Amino acid sequence: MSSNNPRNQARSIAAIMANARNFMQPAAGRMLECAMLNDEAASNAPPLVFLHEGLGSVAMWRDFPAAVSAATDRRALVYSRYGYGQSDILQEPFDTAYMHDEGTVALPGLLDALSMENPILIGHSDGASIALLHAGLSGRKIAGLVLMAPHVFVEQISVNSIAKIAALFDESDMAEKLGRYHRDSRRTFRGWNDIWLHPAFRDWNIENCLPVIDCPVLVIQGEDDEYGSAEQIVAVEQGVSGPCTTLMLPNCGHSPHRDQRDQVLDAIGEFVGRL
Repeated sequence: MSSNNPRNQARSIAAIMANARNFMQPAAGRMLECAMLNDEAASNAPPLVFLHEGLGSVAMWRDFPAAVSAATDRRALVYSRYGYGQSDILQEPFDTAYMHDEGTVALPGLLDALSMENPILIGHSDGASIALLHAGLSGRKIAGLVLMAPHVFVEQISVNSIAKIAALFDESDMAEKLGRYHRDSRRTFRGWNDIWLHPAFRDWNIENCLPVIDCPVLVIQGEDDEYGSAEQIVAVEQGVSGPCTTLMLPNCGHSPHRDQRDQVLDAIGEFVGRL
């Protein structure tokens, strides 16, 4: 991507954003907020599917999916999970299997509803874990996985950072700020925060699903990630059966696509180009 003319690249991203098809899609018994990008891209190439973080949504990705779509010339689906963004409001607390349910029930239902096959899943944080669960447990064909700051087991560093956010949420205007992106920011926040801090969640671990994954995998993590250590990358690299490329980024926290955008775009572009 870095070899492209920056002005032309920016123009392509702007055009993809302007022509995004935004819609609500029923899937697995919920109405989900979706955006389809770059519909005119070749339909026979594996599409990109973006899976957001624990407090993310379609809007919170900003133009990153469009940038990846422009760099790879791939059709891309971005969606807000149940309880997030403009999707149906969360009606019940998450349980310890919420990411398993997303990867094996909700995501397959959405892909079937949109007739999307053999996707490249691009996930961040919780979204990266959901991508692994989908690839490892759904029995469906996956062209590749891009995992940014994935979790495959619970670390104390994660629990500590999430506990700090809980205090910040209660003491600041965080609910109001999140309200720009979610229909009910308090339910969205509590659904995610409460389950991660629940004692039963300390035993959450998805390493057993990794050996089934034989598609190419790209794992990206920041050296300064405040929510997980390099042990997460090691677990993925040693656990999957397919080829795995890892990228540790200096001066980068939990959001590589924001902290080191150009390097992440280049890495994804090269990875997708090899598929």
